[in-house]
Amino acid sequence: MSTSTTASVSTHILDTSVGRPAGGVAVQLSARLGRDADWQPLGGSVTDPDGRCKDLPALPEGTTHVRLDFAVEAYFEPDVQHQRAEARQDAPANRDSGPGVFFPEVAITFAVVPGEHYHVPLLLNPFGYSVYRGS
Repeated sequence: MSTSTTASVSTHILDTSVGRPAGGVAVQLSARLGRDADWQPLGGSVTDPDGRCKDLPALPEGTTHVRLDFAVEAYFEPDVQHQRAEARQDAPANRDSGPGVFFPEVAITFAVVPGEHYHVPLLLNPFGYSVYRGS
């Protein structure tokens, strides 16, 4: 049993539309100390080429709720997708398909208890997303 007085959080993003990690996505971390408390912005990170945020800030003691805000709109911009396709040379980018993303931001809020680690993966595509508590 852990004796830590804080929880910890990690995340990664998989772009399920291409079956690859989503690098270069900004992620902001906020916490609150009780369900009626105000959100405290703690800072953020950007996903690495493997889709992982390895340097999210630590949670303050007494955190009960955490929010991860993923800024996914820029990731799905047509020019960015075209550059990714050219770099991979395995999937054509459709530059004239309309809006690149339906959900420009994804906010995930979850409850935490002290001493536990929470890995929260985001499975992402231009028109949907899914999350779960990983390990």
